[in-house]
Amino acid sequence: MPAKSSSNEPPLSFEGAVERLEQIVELMESDKMPLEDLLVRYEEGTKLVKFCQQQLETAEKRIEIITRNAKGEPKIEPFEPEKAAPAAAPKSAPKDEISLF
Repeated sequence: MPAKSSSNEPPLSFEGAVERLEQIVELMESDKMPLEDLLVRYEEGTKLVKFCQQQLETAEKRIEIITRNAKGEPKIEPFEPEKAAPAAAPKSAPKDEISLF
C-alpha cells in the first residue's frame, strides 16, 4: 500500500529532501516494489526534485560576496560562480579594495 503524506507534516528542508530522494532511489533500484508503488515514489521524487531546484535558485539569488574598500565601507557584489572558481595564481587587489583571499 502506498504511503500517504500528511498535510500537517513540518516543511521539509533542502537536506531532508535530498536524503529522501536518496532513499527513493534506493527503493526504486531494489527491484522489489510493485509498479503502483514505483509510480507513487517516482511522483514523490519529481516533487522533491522541483522543491530542491527552487531552494537552490533561491539560495543562488541570495548569495552575495561582501568586500570592503580601502575606507572600510562594505561593498556588495552579486555572486558569480564563474569568478568564484579558484584561479591559478591570485591577482593583487585594486588599491581601493582589501582582499580577504
